[in-house]
Amino acid sequence: MSEELEEKSGADYGASSIQVLEGLEAVRKRPAMYIGDISTKGLHHLVYEVVDNSIDEALAGYADHIDVIINEDNSITVIDNGRGIPVDMHEKEHKSALEVVLTVLHAGGKFDKGSYKVSGGLHGVGVSCVNALSTYLRAEVRRNGKIYMQEYSCGKPTSELTVIGEADSTGTTVHFKPDGSIFIDTVYNYDTLANRLRDLAYLNAGITLTLTDKRELDSDGNARTETFYSKTGLEEFVRYIDVSKEPLIEHVIHLDTERQGIPVEVALTYNTSFNENVYSFVNNINTIEGGTHLTGFRRGLTATLKKYAEDNKMLDKLAKQKIEIDPADFRQGLTAVVSVKVMEPQFEGQTKTKLGNNEVIGAVQTAVSEALRDYLEEHPKEAKTIVDKIILAATARHAAYKARTEILRKSPLAGAGLPGKLADCSSRTAEDCELFIVEGDSAGGSAKQARDRRFQAILPIRGKILNVEKAMEHKVFENQEIQALFRAMRVTIGTEEDKNEVNISKIAYHKIIIMTDADVDGSHIDTLLMTFFFRRMRPVIEQGYLYIASSPLYKVSRGKNEIYCWDDRQLREALEELGQGARVQRYKGLGEMDPKELKETTMDPEHRILKQVNISDAAEADRIFSMLMGEDVAPRKEFIEANAHYANIDA
Repeated sequence: MSEELEEKSGADYGASSIQVLEGLEAVRKRPAMYIGDISTKGLHHLVYEVVDNSIDEALAGYADHIDVIINEDNSITVIDNGRGIPVDMHEKEHKSALEVVLTVLHAGGKFDKGSYKVSGGLHGVGVSCVNALSTYLRAEVRRNGKIYMQEYSCGKPTSELTVIGEADSTGTTVHFKPDGSIFIDTVYNYDTLANRLRDLAYLNAGITLTLTDKRELDSDGNARTETFYSKTGLEEFVRYIDVSKEPLIEHVIHLDTERQGIPVEVALTYNTSFNENVYSFVNNINTIEGGTHLTGFRRGLTATLKKYAEDNKMLDKLAKQKIEIDPADFRQGLTAVVSVKVMEPQFEGQTKTKLGNNEVIGAVQTAVSEALRDYLEEHPKEAKTIVDKIILAATARHAAYKARTEILRKSPLAGAGLPGKLADCSSRTAEDCELFIVEGDSAGGSAKQARDRRFQAILPIRGKILNVEKAMEHKVFENQEIQALFRAMRVTIGTEEDKNEVNISKIAYHKIIIMTDADVDGSHIDTLLMTFFFRRMRPVIEQGYLYIASSPLYKVSRGKNEIYCWDDRQLREALEELGQGARVQRYKGLGEMDPKELKETTMDPEHRILKQVNISDAAEADRIFSMLMGEDVAPRKEFIEANAHYANIDA
């Protein structure tokens, strides 16, 4: 083996670096405790855990290339060019370090401070969980000039660690097949994995990640492959997120530094929208609940911009109108990504994705303040543009306060009645109650007759609601349909307790179901409503309360036999089943269904199909909503042309 490879293998990274904390017995019995759930989300989490191990090698400076392959049978192969998992005997466990890492929970290099300065994911924990939840796992290690291999099933080794060849490089290959008896779904989604690898490329500049899908071959027999690489890291990430937005300034303010021993990377810019989009990461983990790094970022941003504006007498206009500046005003139209690397992160919050390390606040605040101050001084024109945007936000907020006050005045929580068009249910137990948001009075009438009055409420909306992607805040709250949504759900916003946040603590329904026609107009209303929930009522999505009802497109009947069909494939199968003389009815709207049909197909919990709306990648969701509902036509056209073959569009 060459001297370069000997140096890369790391003489101090051996079996003694692998510390064992506890066993693996409970993983197969309670998999959700370790990977979140056993649905599609948990299935993809297995890949993330293996990739995170490879990213750890990259963070330590030992790897720069990671390949992820979706095989024909939906098994996964992950290959890196790191040092290779140690294969020497573990003194305490009396087995190879590789077998310890793959069979013992909480065993891995991250627990030895000398092996990794920082670690993403659950190194050691994650790969053993992947092994436990796979019917087959094969690990190959290129190390010491040799290729080592061992096979496992359901977390237990089925072969000895053996040498199968010579190696002129180092690294680890993990191939695994998820256990179909544990996971509800074992089919991997290419886009879900691509989004994660794209994020990792932006968060770790200089690392090449590739995704190959052997299930999809082109006309030449080549598998679908995509490469993710970023030279400038978060600067490119912010530009990617904002690709469909109109920039307010041309620059992305980017800092990559270290403060108080904590690596801090931040990129930010402003656009002409009225939404704040800030995404935070700790050791590549998406901290969706924020935390101390986000607090430090906001403090640094607000204090620096405010001081600059005051020093240059730019807030005098607001003072004359007796409008006080608010921290939220500095964040309208802001897009930013904050990434820190912390040696021993402390997580808290409902989903354990909120950083709690207090020392991070000062590190991020100082770094952001210094970089932003330098930028404002060097770019006075752009600085004035940003401050003008802040002044506009403050003025609009003042106007929006009156609109919010009107909502609160009419809110049932303040003693007023519910929207007149709401047909409420009799139950007052939110966990049992459902609210159907229905397109138009005609469909609303059918839904009211089809519902179960005990727990199903109906709220018809008229036409297409306001596109909140383009609207200023006060216009959103002045909209009658949006006011009706707030009041019907018993959701408040802008109170003293949560000044700029939605409060859903007293929400009346734990299922909010969007039920529209299965046509282009219905899809547009779906998108408008989902944009509203994503931008203005995101906690409803995050808590798992938002759903889309799926109504049938056809009814095939012959005599007393009836089959409902949701797509053309089901239609063909129904026609074959019922045979010659079968009659096809095409539903062009919910209003065409009688209450009995609507209940049977779309509203009855025993037979209906509901699609739960969730956010697997907030940054990607933000980009798509901006593209679909924003001002820029070109990206939207490209998206439609690329995805039109998936759509079911009526002529």
